Amino acid sequence: MIKNYFLNVVFLLTFLLLGSSYMPMLTLASTAPTKLDYGVSKASYPKSLDIIHLQQDFTGFKEFLGFKESGGSYSRINKFGYMGKYQFNLNTLKMFKVRNSKDFISNPELQEKVFLANCQRNKWILRRDIKWFVGTKINGTEISVSGILAAAHLAGPGNVKKYLRGNGKEDPKDAFGTSISKYMDIFKNYDISSLRAVKKPQV
Repeated sequence: MIKNYFLNVVFLLTFLLLGSSYMPMLTLASTAPTKLDYGVSKASYPKSLDIIHLQQDFTGFKEFLGFKESGGSYSRINKFGYMGKYQFNLNTLKMFKVRNSKDFISNPELQEKVFLANCQRNKWILRRDIKWFVGTKINGTEISVSGILAAAHLAGPGNVKKYLRGNGKEDPKDAFGTSISKYMDIFKNYDISSLRAVKKPQV
């Protein structure tokens, strides 16, 4: 008993003297939100962002969407000409009076502004569908505001309307085989209530 007491005292003194250097051995893995660095290449991200705990808010939503679209790279241009972190085409950019693709691809701040404006616009266009369908289930997935907006980013708000109002019968895929229903599921239940619906957002 005396021996055990002595060992306990030694352990306690060691812990107090060495402090935080031993903390990783004594604590569980942190569940704090992971902050991602803007502008880094896909190679520097983990192989699967799906397992990382991101904030379940608009920041987490856009970072995860950016990763799924381009690996988080502002300089990415795919073989179909979609550009930047969020993979916009030039027709979408023109809606926000962005006509120079070189300026766009080299300007992370502009890319973030366009993404925000596009989300605000899509939320306005889909405001009735958000009211009607959020909380229901289509193709086994609960419909959420974030899922709707992610799907609108993928396929456009018009196709999302068709998907929702047709009870999921029309489920188009992009050129890489990703469907509306897939994005509805992957991006469900982020709290993006801070995002305003704006009819004509400005960049």
